[in-house]
Amino acid sequence: MTYAPERIHQEVAYVAYHFHWSLDAILDLEHPQRLRYVQEIAAINRRTTEER
Repeated sequence: MTYAPERIHQEVAYVAYHFHWSLDAILDLEHPQRLRYVQEIAAINRRTTEER
């Protein structure tokens, strides 16, 4: 299965922004694993926003 380049760029940017991981480290993740990190970051952001 392939993913749209735009989607991959969004996921990589999101993880890199929040975790400060390198491009290679993020791209080495399988898509389901990378998507899980995206979901976890989003959950953290939601909780942080709700606490404010």
